[in-house]
Amino acid sequence: MPLYEYKCDQCAKVTEVLQRHHDDAPSCAGCQTTMKKQISLSSFSLKGEGWFKDHYGLKPTPKTD
Repeated sequence: MPLYEYKCDQCAKVTEVLQRHHDDAPSCAGCQTTMKKQISLSSFSLKGEGWFKDHYGLKPTPKTD
């Protein structure tokens, strides 16, 4: 299950919740209002000799006669 970040518009409290994509937004622990999902910084990165560095998929295909 993915980890989502939520923020309360009234008290600005931020919390992370492990939940399914279609689950409802949680209520704020402080003021009991529904929190809004935030766009968080991703920790995903491509490393090594793969897609990004060697431009895999952008290389010209060899010509056949």
